Amino acid sequence: MPQIISFAALVVSSIATTVAGANLLYLGTLALGYAGLAYGAALLQGLLVDKPAIPKPEDGAYNLKQSVPSLPIVLGRRKKGSDYLALEERRGTAYHILCAAGHRVQGFVEHYLHDEKVTLNGDGYTIAPGHFNQKVRILTRNGLASETAYEDLVTTFPEIWTNAHRGDGLATVRVSCKSVSSEDHLKVYPNQMPQHSSVIDGALVFDPRDPGHDLGDADTFEFSRNIPLLRMHQLTNPWGGKLNLADLYMPEWAHAADVGDQAVTNRDGVTEPRYHGGIWFRANSDQVQVGRLLDQAAELVVYERPDGLIGVHAGEFVEPDIRLTEDDIHRLTFKANRSEAATVLAVRGRYTAPENRFNTVDAAIHGNPYVGEDTERTRTLDNQVIERHNHCQRLQKITMIRANAPRVSILATYEAAGDIGYKRFVRVHAPPLLDEAIVEIISTPVLSLRNLTVEFSGIVVPPDLYDFDAVTEEGEPPTIPEAIVPTGVPLPENFDVEMKTEVVAGGQTVAYALATWDFEAEGLIYEFEWQPSTETEPPRSAMSKENEVELRSAYLSDGKEYRFRLRTWANGVSSDWTDYLYSTSIADPVAPVALSSFVLSGASPQLGRATFNFATANDTRLNRIALYRAPAGVPLDKTAHAKIEIGAAPGTTFAYVVGDATRTNMLTNGDFGAAAPPPVLGTGWTVSAGKANHAAGSTSNLAWTGLTFTAGVTYRYGFLVDSISGVGAAHRAALSGGGGVVSGSLTGTGQKLGSLVATGNTGFNIEGNSTTVSQIDNVVLFAQTAACAPQGAWDYYAIPLNGSGVEGPQTGPVTVTII
Repeated sequence: MPQIISFAALVVSSIATTVAGANLLYLGTLALGYAGLAYGAALLQGLLVDKPAIPKPEDGAYNLKQSVPSLPIVLGRRKKGSDYLALEERRGTAYHILCAAGHRVQGFVEHYLHDEKVTLNGDGYTIAPGHFNQKVRILTRNGLASETAYEDLVTTFPEIWTNAHRGDGLATVRVSCKSVSSEDHLKVYPNQMPQHSSVIDGALVFDPRDPGHDLGDADTFEFSRNIPLLRMHQLTNPWGGKLNLADLYMPEWAHAADVGDQAVTNRDGVTEPRYHGGIWFRANSDQVQVGRLLDQAAELVVYERPDGLIGVHAGEFVEPDIRLTEDDIHRLTFKANRSEAATVLAVRGRYTAPENRFNTVDAAIHGNPYVGEDTERTRTLDNQVIERHNHCQRLQKITMIRANAPRVSILATYEAAGDIGYKRFVRVHAPPLLDEAIVEIISTPVLSLRNLTVEFSGIVVPPDLYDFDAVTEEGEPPTIPEAIVPTGVPLPENFDVEMKTEVVAGGQTVAYALATWDFEAEGLIYEFEWQPSTETEPPRSAMSKENEVELRSAYLSDGKEYRFRLRTWANGVSSDWTDYLYSTSIADPVAPVALSSFVLSGASPQLGRATFNFATANDTRLNRIALYRAPAGVPLDKTAHAKIEIGAAPGTTFAYVVGDATRTNMLTNGDFGAAAPPPVLGTGWTVSAGKANHAAGSTSNLAWTGLTFTAGVTYRYGFLVDSISGVGAAHRAALSGGGGVVSGSLTGTGQKLGSLVATGNTGFNIEGNSTTVSQIDNVVLFAQTAACAPQGAWDYYAIPLNGSGVEGPQTGPVTVTII
């Protein structure tokens, strides 16, 4: 009789169970009705109460703006919009404070504005797509038990937002949008105010297999997409089953989680978990329906055990431990379900595709793809918890097997049936109809205490009910269309600029620019902008008419280089500008004749300058002269070498100084024309025949004393070495006194140039070392100014230009050494 008592306890407990149990638990076994899974008492309760439906994946694509919505719950990974907590504006920035989930989440995976995926930098500013131009900033909080207030909200709205506004236990998003000019508004915000949605890794759930998870400490829980674990979480929350984790029989739930994590192989040879998925809903959604979706997706059967704990049958075939024979059966009703009109030929499937931004897609049809929809010959498996095509196809196959399976109704003795109320499968041997057949129970077994019999209904299923060969049985996954990234108004194609001329009143020839581009579409207009490349004038622009493919500028200054660019306009929104094109306006294309002469005035070297004499031909086209400077011996490169332009008139002769014409030699008798000092001759130094000579034997100086220097000023020096000999022979130049500043070693013959920065010195020396036998001349020292021409040996070239900048013949080089 203990068996009778245990079974009776099950019946009594099912009658006296809690409201949560009545709503969320179906006691006994999985009930398989004509259209799919039926859920016994739980399903009946769900049918009697009109509760909010579960949001579909598409419902979470955008923000849900409504008055005091119920808190959203996210299990697994899902994309959804958020509910508004506040929307405020200050100083041109709108602040959206949103609630993404009414509980702690693992984190935010991706963010979307409208349907555009955005990329954030480390500070939360949008860096892609580029049209947002970092005008939008997104910050998040994961919903810790003690959260942190958004600092910028506290400082921006101190009268309504304080550090106490933390949002404890709520996963929130803060989106700020800066205002932009009216011209750029539709370019930055093409869909008006951004609507935020995000991909969220949802709730942290308890895993009985993990020894680190503490039943009483939710902080030890972890994120998971394992559907049995998600079902546990749904059963044990106040918005769900209102049970405690201690009310669950953990060994069975742990096994169900293991089954959910089992690796299966899809048609592409890629392994994936057997029962993983996700769902989001609201706290006031129909929890019976939530449980039904989770159970269907993982093939779970939730039931109450004899000990009062809530157990679960995992989504797998278990060899029955109850076997009924003809001797045990009082009555057997068998319906083969072989009617052609009743045979299901195809099962359609719908699931949530993460690769399609978590929208619902159609799976391949299992069975005959040519059977019409919405007929008795088809079934539809529509479950938003499912996230993979292989997963959906496996359940479609099972759905077809169950739909076409023979139905049986059995009245058996209680002694043989035993605790069949806690089983999912039973073996029946009643030839010829049932020969060691596997029966899946689809109704709650009914116990008759008067007759000690058990009556139940079931379907005959094969032992390989859950077997699936993806290579042959999984159909072609749906084609996921690639997300089209809005590109905005198109850039002009093949933009080009050509310089043109025309004769205006009075016979003067003027230049203008003609812009051309490819025709793109009707309704587009183009803005053509031009500006001197030196930016000495503000940019000017002109607008085309619709369907035009060319546009001219206003008249341009002759001979000036301009930069040009183009952009497209449509419905008040512009494209980006094209890259600049550069061109010089030319009203007169005829070049002037060559200069009559171009020579150096005075001897070389020259102090911080080069003075040239010019003679121009009597050519009215001459407008100015381009004077180029290149290092001596280096071919002229007009794009790289220094250039100045000099105004010039036809048939004239004039001089022009490049550099500072005021520089003079600080050194007296630097050419050694006088026999008496200065300079002061050190040991081995002599002056004769206008030269200074150094003899070997000692290191000594040729010195000018009593000079005045300004600290921090650069002083240039130069001298000519006529001859030098001796091993290691060299000179050095130095500013003496006040700490001294000495040049590097100067070896060999020829012109020596350099500079020294003074430190409050009082003299200048040229040193010869002990091995030096040398003769030097023309020693120069002067203070460098900003106007001085660069020191060194240079080649100068002169090129005449007309008013449009067209070059005439080149003259030069004229070589000069500048000290």
